[in-house]
Amino acid sequence: MMSALVSNAWIVVVGPILIALLGALVVRGQGLVAPALAATGPLATVAVALAALVSLPAGGHAEAGTRLAEGSVTWFATSTASLQLAWAVDALTGWMLLVVGVVATCVVVFSIGYLSGDSGWGRYFALISLFTGAMNLLVIADSFTALFVGWELVGACSYLLIGFWYQKPAAAAAATKAFLTTRVGDVGLLVAIAVLWVATGTDSYSGVMSQLGALPAATINLAAVGLAIGAMGKSAQFPLHAWLPDAMEGPTPISALIHAATMVAAGVFLVVRVWPLFEASAQATSLLLAVGLVSALGAALVATVQRDIKKVLAYSTVSQLGFMFAALGVGAPEAAFFHLMTHAAFKGLLFLVSGSVIHGAGTQDLHEMGGLRRAMPITFAAWSIGVLALAGVVPLSGFFSKDAILEAVWHASPLAGGVLFAASLLTAFYAARATRLAFFGSAVPGAHAHESPPIMLVPLVALVLPAAVAGSGMGIVSSSLGAQHAPLAIGVSAAALLLAAIGGIAGWMSSAGPARDGVTRARWGGAGDTIASAYYWDALVDRAIVRPTVGLSRGLWAWGDRLIADGWVEGLARAVTSISSGVRRLQSGDAQAYASVIAASVAIILAATIWLGR
Repeated sequence: MMSALVSNAWIVVVGPILIALLGALVVRGQGLVAPALAATGPLATVAVALAALVSLPAGGHAEAGTRLAEGSVTWFATSTASLQLAWAVDALTGWMLLVVGVVATCVVVFSIGYLSGDSGWGRYFALISLFTGAMNLLVIADSFTALFVGWELVGACSYLLIGFWYQKPAAAAAATKAFLTTRVGDVGLLVAIAVLWVATGTDSYSGVMSQLGALPAATINLAAVGLAIGAMGKSAQFPLHAWLPDAMEGPTPISALIHAATMVAAGVFLVVRVWPLFEASAQATSLLLAVGLVSALGAALVATVQRDIKKVLAYSTVSQLGFMFAALGVGAPEAAFFHLMTHAAFKGLLFLVSGSVIHGAGTQDLHEMGGLRRAMPITFAAWSIGVLALAGVVPLSGFFSKDAILEAVWHASPLAGGVLFAASLLTAFYAARATRLAFFGSAVPGAHAHESPPIMLVPLVALVLPAAVAGSGMGIVSSSLGAQHAPLAIGVSAAALLLAAIGGIAGWMSSAGPARDGVTRARWGGAGDTIASAYYWDALVDRAIVRPTVGLSRGLWAWGDRLIADGWVEGLARAVTSISSGVRRLQSGDAQAYASVIAASVAIILAATIWLGR
C-alpha cells in the first residue's frame, strides 16, 4: 500500500486539488447541498493527510540521493526545447511532505471547530485544499517549471486566505501587501530560472546541477542570487519581510499552516533542494548569511514589545527563519532543514494555541488576557511545551535544531555567531513575556475565558509530541540527507542554555501584568517607539517606493496614456469623423447634383489622361 502511494506520489497534488474543485462546486450550490457543504472539512482532512502517508516510506528510509519514484509530463514543447512538469520522491521530499501533511492535517481538524458557523466555511476548506496541493507540487517538483507553478499557486492561495475575511479593510490590505511583496522576490526567481534554462538548455534539477562545472561564474552567481531573492520573498526575510506580520489578519489556523510551517519555509527548502548551485556561489551564500542575521536579530527585538499574541509569533517566525538562512549562509543546509522541521512543529503548535486562546478569551491583545492557565489548562500545557521548544530548552526539539545552527555559525564566524546568540536571548525574553502576560497573573475583570472544544484540542495534543521529541531524530534526518551527524558541542549548548535562562528571567520579570509591561516599554523611550513600529520600515517603504511609484504611475497615465496615447487615437477619430461629415454632404439625393459631379469627374479624368499621354 505504502509503496504504491510513493510510486503514484502525484496523488498528493491531484487529490487535494480535486477536493478543492469539489468544494468550489459545493460552495456555489450550498443552499441546496448543505450536507455536502458540511462534508468539505472532513474531505479536506483526508486530502491533506495524503502527504503524510506518502512521506512514511521516504524520509529516513531513503538513502541520500536515492529516488524512490519519479515521473514527468511535458507541459510545453518546441522543435528545440521542452518544459517538463517533473516530480520525484527522495529523502528530502519525504521529510518535507511529512511536515506539510502532519501540520496541514492538524490545521484542518482545528479549523473545523475554529470556523464553525462561519459563512465562508466551504470556501475556506476549498482554498486550504488547493493550497496543500500546490505546496505538495512545490515539494515533489523535480524541475524548475514544476517548482515555479507550485510556487506561484501557493502565493495565490496565501493571498486569498490572508484576505479570507475580505469585508475587513485591514484583511484586504494585508492580502494585497503580501501578494505584491512576494512578487518582488518572485521576479528574482523567474530571472534565475530563465538564466539557467538559457545556459543549460534544461529545466530539470539534475540536468542543471550536472552542468554547473561548465557554466561561467557570472552565470552561476546571477542564478544563485536570483534564487536567493525568491527565497527571501517567500520566507519573509529582510528587506522583503514586512508582509508576514500583517498576514496575521487571516484566520489563525492559516497562520499556523502557511505563515509558520509550510509556505514561508519554502524559501529554505528551495535552497536546500538546489544546494550544489549555492555551494558554487560565494556571493549568494554571503547574501543569505547577511539577511539571515539581520532578520534573526531585528525581528526578535520587535517581538519583545508586541501586544498582539499573533504578532509576537509572526515576528518570531521571521527571526527563526533568519536562523535557517544564517545556517545556509555558512554551508550547513542539514542544520537549516532540521530546524525547519522542528520549527514547523513547535511554531505550528504555538499558532494553533494562540487560536485556542483567541477563541476562548475573545481577544488577541496580551494586555487583555491574564490568568488563562486556570480557565484553559490544556491550552496552557500545549503552549508551555511549544514556547520552551522555541526558547531552546533541553530536551525539547528546538534545543537540538537551534543549537546545531548556533554551532555551525559560531565556528564559521564568531561575530555572526554572537548575533545569533543575542537573538536566542531575545527569543527566550519574548517567549517568557508572552507566557506571563497571557497565562499568569490575574484575570481581566469581566473576562469569561473558557477551554476550547475537543475538536480544537486534539490537534494541539498531536503537535505537542513532535514539538517535544523531534530533536531525537536529528541524526536520522542528517544521515538521510547525506551529512554526518556529530553530537552538539557542550560549550555552545551550555552558552545557549545560559542565555535562554537570562532572557527568560528578564522577560518574566519585566511583564508582571499589563501595567508593569507598559512601564518597561516606556523606559525604552524613543528606541521603544522605533522598535514597536518595526523600525518604521513600512513608513520608509511607503515614502521611498509606494508614493513615488503611485505618483509616477499617475503621471504616466495623465501624460503618456491620456495625452499621448489616447490623445493620438481620439484625435485620429475626430479627424476621420470630420472628414466623414464633409463627405457625407455629397450624399444629398439630388440626381442633378450627382450628374454634375459625374460629368466633372469624367472631364478631370480625360484631361489627366491626355496630359499624361503626352
